[in-house]
Amino acid sequence: MRPIDRQILHIALPSIVSNITVPLLGLVDVTIVGHLGSPAYIGAIAVGGLLFNIIYWVFGFLRMGTSGMTSQAYGRQDTDEMCRLLVRAVGLGLLVASLLIALQAPIVQAAFLFIHPTEEIRELATAYFRICIWGAPAMLGLYGLTGWYIGMQNSRIPMFVAITQNVVNIAASLSFVYWGQMKVEGVALGTLVAQWAGFLMGAGLWFRRYGSLRRSFSGLQGIWQREAMARFFGVNRDIFLRTLCLVAVTLFFTSSGAAQGEIVLAVNTLLMQLFTLFSYVMDGFAYAGEALSGRYIGAGDRSLFRATVRRLFVWGAGMALLFTVAYALGGNVFLGLLTDEREVIAASDEYFLWALAIPAAGVAAFVWDGVFIGATATRGMLLAMAIAAACFFGFYYGLREAWGNHALWLAFVVYLFMRGAVQTGLARGVERRSFADT
Repeated sequence: MRPIDRQILHIALPSIVSNITVPLLGLVDVTIVGHLGSPAYIGAIAVGGLLFNIIYWVFGFLRMGTSGMTSQAYGRQDTDEMCRLLVRAVGLGLLVASLLIALQAPIVQAAFLFIHPTEEIRELATAYFRICIWGAPAMLGLYGLTGWYIGMQNSRIPMFVAITQNVVNIAASLSFVYWGQMKVEGVALGTLVAQWAGFLMGAGLWFRRYGSLRRSFSGLQGIWQREAMARFFGVNRDIFLRTLCLVAVTLFFTSSGAAQGEIVLAVNTLLMQLFTLFSYVMDGFAYAGEALSGRYIGAGDRSLFRATVRRLFVWGAGMALLFTVAYALGGNVFLGLLTDEREVIAASDEYFLWALAIPAAGVAAFVWDGVFIGATATRGMLLAMAIAAACFFGFYYGLREAWGNHALWLAFVVYLFMRGAVQTGLARGVERRSFADT
């Protein structure tokens, strides 16, 4: 195996494991309340979980922006800047979390303007939210830590943290619910304990693995220096706006499916799991792109940067082919594991080809996202996402009367393709600017 492939897999494989463990936190919560005797508990966890998913999704820039800038500092072997970036990222995460805690009441009220659950579910979801919101400092602080670790070419610590969070969540939630005789509140407390356990473990492993860097924190100059902070916020602003576009497309896809009836909504939800599973794997290679492209840009090594991009596309093409073949041969079997509703599985056949097109359409977007983050070319990412989102809505509204749900799926496939296509067009300029001084 080539050295560059070993480096890619060294970062990608632990990241894939971490990604796969993420939905387990929510799955454990739903499983526990699903045995408490009332569907209202499941509804409360679903609504509360949705609110936090959106909040944490929007602030994902704390991880992505930190990863790219840290990997460049790592490539330059600029220890002081590595430490400054860690302080900025974690500090900003804690500041945002403090604002979320302070504004928790209006956040919940605003959410219920768009989500209209029953009164019982609303009360239970509010109780869940008011407990879990105290985990925001841990979650957003961990975002900064995780981005920093990936930038330092270390995806193993985030993997260990993710696994630990799931183990703690299971143990704590079961203890609060069954031994403490609590219900939704017990699940929320279990989630809260797991979040803080993850953050404390991430911080503790930093001291164990990078404790020697502590001397660089004494007398650090320029942590909050204006020019550095302007670049930090500029990168994160672009990622934030890009994420808003992504959230808008995702939520619109769900709501449009729901407007077409229960069967279509169920079909879209099931088929979207095929995209989600593919994204967990490709995100791992995107993280490798973040770490390695940023590292070689920082080091001024253009040849290794190009080699990394080429091998990332080879791995991406391989994964796209693998998933396409696997879904073509066993897609219905996989859907059968998710539901025993034969009507839904039968209805999915009409739209299954769109799901098969997703890996090929989306692979370039995942690879370029990683490379662009490593290059801190976030303006290009924002431009690509904005154009892709505009294409999504344009195709959907232009074809929905004639094509119905097929228009929604075509729009989504075009959206994925355009993200990669626009970034491909921008890539040469990104490389030229990244190595302008070398």
